[in-house]
Amino acid sequence: MQKVLYITANPFDESKSYGMVVGKSFIDQYKVSNPDDEVIHINLYKEYIPSIDADVFQGWGKLQSGSGFDQLSDEEKTKVSRLAELSEQFVQADKYIFVTPLWNLLFPPVMKAYLDSVAVAGKAFEYTVEGPKGLLGNKKALHIQASGGIYSHGPSADKEMGHRYLKTLMGFFGITDFQGLFVEGHDLAPEKAEEIKENAVACAKDVATTF
Repeated sequence: MQKVLYITANPFDESKSYGMVVGKSFIDQYKVSNPDDEVIHINLYKEYIPSIDADVFQGWGKLQSGSGFDQLSDEEKTKVSRLAELSEQFVQADKYIFVTPLWNLLFPPVMKAYLDSVAVAGKAFEYTVEGPKGLLGNKKALHIQASGGIYSHGPSADKEMGHRYLKTLMGFFGITDFQGLFVEGHDLAPEKAEEIKENAVACAKDVATTF
């Protein structure tokens, strides 16, 4: 049995989001193809994802200096504990499915906050004399990204920062088995929106059978 994190960063559900429709189609097919795997849905708009702020840095600093956990303030305890939970859950998983819209050339801010919470030295990567080394090389990931325009290729591809950022960060973690699935162009060609969505759904189901 493998542990799969289904991580969504969208304030809307399948009734209003093409990306979420495709994501659900993927995960439903994945469950059929892998009935023994454990799938955990992390809805970033409903989870508590602390930002890395002064409380977090102060809490980490106290712990690194040898202070006990009880020496942290209540705010520091809450945030540091939650970040530790998130990072541990991430490194214990085997597969990751990220579902995001493309907003202003990037994914929503809550996804960046989540990625910051799991990018922990000693867990996701380590520093060596040769430079940083990823520690999650045996994992695999998929990114489903929805955008009204076309950014996976063509003249706007160099402006796209969402998928490229995730690919870079996963590589930093050692995850080279990383795929992208794009639902895009429905605002450019609204008359083809339903066709674009259905094609992406079919692709998602196909990928899910072997992921």
